[in-house]
Amino acid sequence: MDLWLLCVIGVIPIMILFLLLVVLRWTARTSMLLAFISVLLITTFVWQIPVNQISAASVDGVTTVFSILYIVFGALLLLNTLKESGALGVIRKSITGVTQDRRIQVIILLWVFGAFLEGAAGYGSTGAVVGSILVALGFPAMSAALMVMIFQSTAVSFGAAGAPIWIGVSDGLGSGRDERMNSLLNVSSWDQFLLEMGEKVALIHGAVGIFVPLFMVVLLCGFFGKNKSFKEGFGAWKFAIFGGLCVSVPYILSGMFLGPEFPSLFGGLLGLIPAVIAAKKGWFMPKDTVWQFGDKSNWEKEWIGVLKVEEEKIASFSTFKSWLPYIIMAALLFISNVSFLPVSSWLGKTTIVFTNLFGTDISTGIDLLASPGTVFVIVSILTIWLHGIDWPTYKKALKSSIVTIGAAAASLIFAVPMVQVFLQSGGGAAGFESIPSTLASGLTFFAGNSWAFIAPVIGAMGAFLAGSNVFSNLMFSQFQVEMALSSNLTPSWVVALQCVGAAAGNMFSVHNVIMASAAVGLVGKEGNVIRKVIIPASYYILMTGAIGYVLLVGVGLNLGSFVIAAILGTIFISIFINKGYYKQGPHLTSDIVEKTGSK
Repeated sequence: MDLWLLCVIGVIPIMILFLLLVVLRWTARTSMLLAFISVLLITTFVWQIPVNQISAASVDGVTTVFSILYIVFGALLLLNTLKESGALGVIRKSITGVTQDRRIQVIILLWVFGAFLEGAAGYGSTGAVVGSILVALGFPAMSAALMVMIFQSTAVSFGAAGAPIWIGVSDGLGSGRDERMNSLLNVSSWDQFLLEMGEKVALIHGAVGIFVPLFMVVLLCGFFGKNKSFKEGFGAWKFAIFGGLCVSVPYILSGMFLGPEFPSLFGGLLGLIPAVIAAKKGWFMPKDTVWQFGDKSNWEKEWIGVLKVEEEKIASFSTFKSWLPYIIMAALLFISNVSFLPVSSWLGKTTIVFTNLFGTDISTGIDLLASPGTVFVIVSILTIWLHGIDWPTYKKALKSSIVTIGAAAASLIFAVPMVQVFLQSGGGAAGFESIPSTLASGLTFFAGNSWAFIAPVIGAMGAFLAGSNVFSNLMFSQFQVEMALSSNLTPSWVVALQCVGAAAGNMFSVHNVIMASAAVGLVGKEGNVIRKVIIPASYYILMTGAIGYVLLVGVGLNLGSFVIAAILGTIFISIFINKGYYKQGPHLTSDIVEKTGSK
């Protein structure tokens, strides 16, 4: 069968998802069910995949659903435990004590502190933790879900102590350890190659990520402010770019001098210090306004989730004691993931593995002890003693957490098995490559220098399908090397573009959106989140391709330089046009913008 016809057939499930979920705004549960059916039909009758392989891939998906729900459950249980103890009220006061401006809060709490959590844990746990905290702070649930999805970009490639590099790229280029591939890649030491790969990925991410906080605040104000004005977001442009630099500078330096385990960890941890100091001192802050959401009674119905914060208690103990469970959580996540400590290898030995499902080569497993969810549950139980919670109170937190994830399970139970069947569709009687590999092959039409723009698109496609930077790198790193060699491009830079694109694909991956939405108590409105996140995701992928073009071809009057200039020009012109908005905008009302006191 012709490659182009195969690509048209293979893309049908993706188009069904886009049409039903994004355009028609159907629920993820219904959209994923129909997409799953389409994948079953295509893999059975076109790719001719045997039933036992389809069944095995589906079971693999179900175990993944359990892993995802376990992480979300743990994050919600910890949040609800702190809510019942009254610590969440103290945490809220401590954050608003730094700044009451919602734009600045989301930058510090999610972009900066979230980068550290992503470096320590990964696998979607950051969104589950910080997203639920944002709702507890008073953010509309949909705004929290959107912010979490935008965040899942720069920090992701070095999440879980660099797993997308150490596992994704390393295993994806497993054949690269023979002498032939080492010669083609100009690799003398495989570990050294991975260190250099981390450096390249950090350089690209660091450059692109500087402006992501600006997208966050502009979209926050444009979609969820009372006036729905993107201009209000530009009022915080100085702090947004400063926040981007707070993470990017230590992030890049860590990638250059320390290795793939540390950019997100140190980018977030070291970036938090100047970000908090600047906010408390009023540096780079909007001088005449403190941006707030409108009154809750005027919020649109689709913004609101099921998490309730109105009856929040405020504990009498200290701020440090209130934050202590999250501090312990971060420490345990760090200890359990970094490779220079033996804990991660110990935990890895506890995985329950099911091999050769239904007589196939497909295996799956349940990784309870190594899951971030276990850390969340352990810290939640520890909090009973730390904060003096009685059993009836803790039982209330437990019940609330279980109820919240129930609706998410109904969506994920079709989403993830569908993805696994899609990904594991190779080796059928028809002799075709897997559907994702077929789609990637269809893009080889754009070989040559233009591959700099296509490499991150393929990475993003892999993450969109699998919901994982690691899995995208596993699938396509070898393919990217082959395309680089055939196009006379530097393979390591092309693989770096794959890694960065894969991180960007997490921004709109369907089952990541379902996971983030579940964490904030927002179910059935996933398509609205995806529709809104397309803007920053498009920026990230296009800017990555343009930077890659310049790195591969050189600085000069070329397509990459033109695209970079066009994007930066658009950003800075938008800032210039809107930077005086607050001083000139007479229509702002007091319940959106409050005058700050003098400092």
